[in-house]
Amino acid sequence: MAVMKKEFGKNSKGEMAYLYEITNKTGMKAVVTDFGATLHSLYVPDQQGNLRDVVWGYDTVQEYEIDNGPFFGATVGRIANRVGGAVVTINGVDYPMDVNERGNCLHSGNNCYHVRMWDTEIFENSVKFSILSPDGDQGLPGNFKVSVTYLVTEENGLRIIYDGVSDKDTLVSMTNHSYFNLDGQSSDSILEHELWVDADGFTRVNEEMISTGEIVDVSGTAMDFRTAKKIGRDIQNDEEALKIGGGYDHNWVLNAHKADEAIVKAVSYESGIVMEVFTDYPGIQIYTGNFLCDKPGKAGKICNNRSAVAFETQQFPDAMHHENFPSAMVKAGERFHTETEYRFGIL
Repeated sequence: MAVMKKEFGKNSKGEMAYLYEITNKTGMKAVVTDFGATLHSLYVPDQQGNLRDVVWGYDTVQEYEIDNGPFFGATVGRIANRVGGAVVTINGVDYPMDVNERGNCLHSGNNCYHVRMWDTEIFENSVKFSILSPDGDQGLPGNFKVSVTYLVTEENGLRIIYDGVSDKDTLVSMTNHSYFNLDGQSSDSILEHELWVDADGFTRVNEEMISTGEIVDVSGTAMDFRTAKKIGRDIQNDEEALKIGGGYDHNWVLNAHKADEAIVKAVSYESGIVMEVFTDYPGIQIYTGNFLCDKPGKAGKICNNRSAVAFETQQFPDAMHHENFPSAMVKAGERFHTETEYRFGIL
């Protein structure tokens, strides 16, 4: 194992950001940056043994700061996904958040964690980023000390470990917003990727993409991936969920599982790369990049619609407004901890 550090460039405040390359013995390499605790690149071996960078991103820190509307590689928090009405209530007190999407709050607003510099610790096979999110940050109570660790395993896994503690009751649902294409940077579509998801249901949303509180059975719908199928097979179906999301952009309710049991499996028959997702969260947002709109990426790469897919492990969206959803509450002094791993193999 080895970790290499190099300059990435300065942000608008004149702060130097760095890239950290974590490489295992098989050659798999994760490249992360202290700007936003962001996953910049992820090189994994294909069936010929060649490394392919399977995540979308940018060449410069300035693009991550100014132009990252899609949240490429972003660490999102304190609350990922959408908060209806951009207000949460904790212990009877209302806390307004940023309104940044149709009267609601998306990914904690305009000053999300992905546009901040994080402190860094380097270990043999991992890099740990830490930040203090002060009381009132993003409208939420509590001084929240949080870290995100990227760890590369010898089994070709990228494990993301979140740890935090707040001095007041608060809400937390953090995620990583990387977009994956298992064929690498030369590919323009994930519609031929085969996908399996261990979920019997998904959370319904309204026209504003806000959870209604209903859990819908996937049986007989395009949302059913319990038997593996190509992502593109049903994506154009005339169903409410697909019309509202412009394709897949929904939270799947994961079946009961252990943290070491895969809950998602994606396969590319072109590259031969297989990716499995492991998590202790109850939900996962699967977003097929329906609105990337020819976004320029790394080395001139044009990231068009449905050119990559995000697997955002999470608490259920808008959980604080639905008593039947698992709670995202973190009590004062209580440890927030969750782990997600993206593990790669070949056919």
